[in-house]
Amino acid sequence: MDVLVLIGRVLFVLLFLNSAVGHLTQTRALAGYAQSKGVPAPVAATAGSGVLILVGAVSVLLGVWADLGALLLAVFLFPTALLMHPFWKESDPQARQTESVNFLKAISLGGAALMLLAFFSYAGHDLGLTLTGPLFHIR
Repeated sequence: MDVLVLIGRVLFVLLFLNSAVGHLTQTRALAGYAQSKGVPAPVAATAGSGVLILVGAVSVLLGVWADLGALLLAVFLFPTALLMHPFWKESDPQARQTESVNFLKAISLGGAALMLLAFFSYAGHDLGLTLTGPLFHIR
């Protein structure tokens, strides 16, 4: 089971690691998109969210307080779904569909991150192939 969890962690964070690199290397370009969505302080928000998802993803990947890392990813995903993908505001059917898919993807990944938070918090030190145990203890 430990190896399956490790493989799952690696696969789960690939999207976030890629996104973090984009946020941190293409900050201005992504900030322009964020600004078009009405995000306040878009440059700071883009850089800050890049750091947030990088820390969360590396935490889950390495198993260093992986429960906290999963929580950080959820903290990123739910506001992102609402702020960046408000499909209900789109009048063009194709744009509405694209935003709807991205909204549901972010919400679904947020749900998976919450499950990981519970899983890591509950399993604690019984879960192998992590560098630390959980920060939180959910029972």
